[in-house]
Amino acid sequence: MLGIVGWLLALVIAACLAVAAWPQGFGLEQAPVVAQVVSLRIGVVGIALVLALLLLCFVGWRRVRPFVLGVVAMLLAFALASTGIHLSRGIDASQTIAADGDDLVVLTWNTAGDEPGVDEIARVVDETGADAVMLAETTLPLGVGVAERLRERGNPFWVHTTHYDPEYGALNTTLLISTRLGEYTTDSTVGGTRTLPTIVARPDDGEGPVLVSTHPVAPVPHQMRNWRADIEFVAGLCDGRDSVVMAGDFNSTLDHWWATREDGGDLGVCRDAATAVGAGAVGTWPTWAPPWLGPVIDHVLATPDWTPVAARVLTGLDDAGSDHRPVVVQLRSAR
Repeated sequence: MLGIVGWLLALVIAACLAVAAWPQGFGLEQAPVVAQVVSLRIGVVGIALVLALLLLCFVGWRRVRPFVLGVVAMLLAFALASTGIHLSRGIDASQTIAADGDDLVVLTWNTAGDEPGVDEIARVVDETGADAVMLAETTLPLGVGVAERLRERGNPFWVHTTHYDPEYGALNTTLLISTRLGEYTTDSTVGGTRTLPTIVARPDDGEGPVLVSTHPVAPVPHQMRNWRADIEFVAGLCDGRDSVVMAGDFNSTLDHWWATREDGGDLGVCRDAATAVGAGAVGTWPTWAPPWLGPVIDHVLATPDWTPVAARVLTGLDDAGSDHRPVVVQLRSAR
């Protein structure tokens, strides 16, 4: 009887580990609990290794030795597989953004309700040479302040903001667009993310990319339905009909987008720029966790007419006030 129970328990453990390593293989990447577990790949690997060590303490007990060794082997296989998947997205944190005049530099930063302040955000925009700046949890006054500071330095920007409550920073999303890209108008007809706002801005002359500053809600238990709807919405913007550059705090990783993939893209037809250039496994949140440990939930994506050249998670701003790290990406037109 003990042997039967052991085999059944081993099968359950194997199934759970398989789902945790590659949930999209079972269509469970957006399921409750699984969605949270797969976000934290390296953390879960650490837990698996600790459990393996603890189980080895029982290997001297002859009656359970086969079970213990079997489970330890499964935990080690899971750790290797999940770590390999994570590392395959790239851990290069030293890339340099050196755009020429025709490249597009995109910066995204969840400012946690304007926390870094006008001067710090303007400094980062200046130093990175950003042309489009997607700022989640950022109010209109902060965006205007940054644009004014940049204009004083000879680097003018347009400011677009949308909100569900102007007084509460988390319910605001701002998009700064360099005037060198021309004039843009916010498209309010396309809909939006349900809980936290998204801006879709289209070029007035039709010549540039559609710029999207987005903020899907986090996959907490009471928001799972909205989270899935938000992912579906942003994937719909990457349907291949327009040239799109999209960035923001997606509150999701590449694993969660698997069902939306089209024509080699990561989210619809859009590709994750950091992953494309080998920097897609550098953690962006939270800032108190080292970059090798935290999940990657802040992204810059673009349709195939843009080629990612370089990407960098700015790890030197962990004390700036936000719990997110900025991400800066250099894109080159493939047309």
